[in-house]
Amino acid sequence: MQNKITASLVSIFYFYAAFGQDDSTKSSLVPTITGSVDVYYRYNFSNAKNPESGEIITNNYTSFTNAQNSFELGMASVQATHSFGKASAFIDLGFGRRAEEFSYANADHNTLFAVKQAYVNYAVSDKFKLTMGKWATHVGYELADAFLNRNYSMDYMFSYGPFSHTGLKADVSLSSKSAFMIGVANPSDNVTTISSRKYALAQLSTGTINDKVKAYLNYQGTYGGSYNLSQFDVVVNAAITNTFSIGYNGTIQLVKTDSSDSNSWWGSALYFNVDPTSNFGITLRGEYINNKNGILSIGNIPTSIFDVTLSPNFKVGNLTIIPELRLDAAKNNIFFDHDGKPVKSTFTAILAATYHF
Repeated sequence: MQNKITASLVSIFYFYAAFGQDDSTKSSLVPTITGSVDVYYRYNFSNAKNPESGEIITNNYTSFTNAQNSFELGMASVQATHSFGKASAFIDLGFGRRAEEFSYANADHNTLFAVKQAYVNYAVSDKFKLTMGKWATHVGYELADAFLNRNYSMDYMFSYGPFSHTGLKADVSLSSKSAFMIGVANPSDNVTTISSRKYALAQLSTGTINDKVKAYLNYQGTYGGSYNLSQFDVVVNAAITNTFSIGYNGTIQLVKTDSSDSNSWWGSALYFNVDPTSNFGITLRGEYINNKNGILSIGNIPTSIFDVTLSPNFKVGNLTIIPELRLDAAKNNIFFDHDGKPVKSTFTAILAATYHF
């Protein structure tokens, strides 16, 4: 089935490339350059150390903030976009620990750490676009670039879901408010692979006429062979008033191998956003993740976790300052206290700053 999907998408790509020679010659003379920088300081109040080795225990099981009592560079990103007629290209380069963690899957290819995204587009029409390359995942609510999130620390669903896809996809507009995407890609997060297995990708998006409610149904999956995975994910954003909005993300991932029964993990998160002024906003995120089957390597113990994060956002132009407080509480003892003893919860503060241009 995967080979048929791949062959079909490639055939479509070549067909329209061959018969699209009458494209407009309109182009951007120079690339459009944008970028961002984020920095942070993190302090976990347990200030835990391994009693035997003396090594610092960060009490962190999510992406991009694995530090303790330290000022850290998150990531410096530079993006470039260029178009010529119906064709365009996008390059997104990232430098820093955040970029390295984002591209973790190909650690043996050092230069790939810097390539967060790189793809080419061909707009067959104003309703049909083909993309080939590496792009950030459509699954989930949160994004890799810090300035695009209102919370600085990441949730568990982002941290253990896919980060990126490398492959071929087609985006089709159904109406002014609805669209769908279908694609085929390498195993998630792998820019290069020797595996013949491919992942199927899909997304259906829609919204109300006034754009106050937007919804996305996301999917990734692979079948056949010794490892089967399916993930279904939903994102909903609702503007309740001009100053108050709610976001929701729910996901479930099903995994089966030849040597095991089908198991799953799932999570849900709510984001409450209040923006009394254009220069100040605040977001409260509450997340629950169920890993009772032990599929995810969170503390190496099957458990469930509830985390709540409060993140004020102070904005000065393109600069955003985020003082953040976060509580993580698990059903089992996966965190550590000051003496290095296992406990069920931990409390963390972060001071972060992001800037984009």
